[in-house]
Amino acid sequence: MTESGGPVESSQEFAGESDGFGRLWTPHRMVYIKGENKPDHAEAGQDCPFCAAPGRSDADGLIVARGELVYAVLNLYPYNSGHLMTVPFRHVADYAELTDAEVAELGAFTQRAMTVIRSVMAPHGFNLGMNQGSVAGAGIAAHLHQHVVPRWGGDTNFMPIVGHTRVLPELLADAQQKLSAAWTQA
Repeated sequence: MTESGGPVESSQEFAGESDGFGRLWTPHRMVYIKGENKPDHAEAGQDCPFCAAPGRSDADGLIVARGELVYAVLNLYPYNSGHLMTVPFRHVADYAELTDAEVAELGAFTQRAMTVIRSVMAPHGFNLGMNQGSVAGAGIAAHLHQHVVPRWGGDTNFMPIVGHTRVLPELLADAQQKLSAAWTQA
């Protein structure tokens, strides 16, 4: 609608001259791009999403499973459906600061995550990794987390490269329910 209440005649009012391309708008991503809700410092607390998530219900926190020292949580801004992270409960930034028990459970949770995602989503492969420090690409550098990203042949297409948009075929809540149910059976 235009300011006068009439229909928009063309995209020129919003995007300049038409170039023949359709557009998919993902304004919800602006929160991520602007870094909103990211902790500004390295202190633990409710401003850290990885410290806050375990205090919520599994559904509200997108938590797939909880261990003694580590939990698995879906990424709020996933690269692919099923993209989850294994995270220590303890607020720690560096992998070298983990205890031996935390390293062991983090590894076991990563293995379990792969098994569960394979059983539910049948990916062709995985990207596993953690970015240590903001200069290395960590979105939340203050709280260590390891990414478990399922991959399928052809899942990187023109959308993320040209359109800076990811097409996710499933809601996070649906993925959380499926993966949580499968976690107890794996």
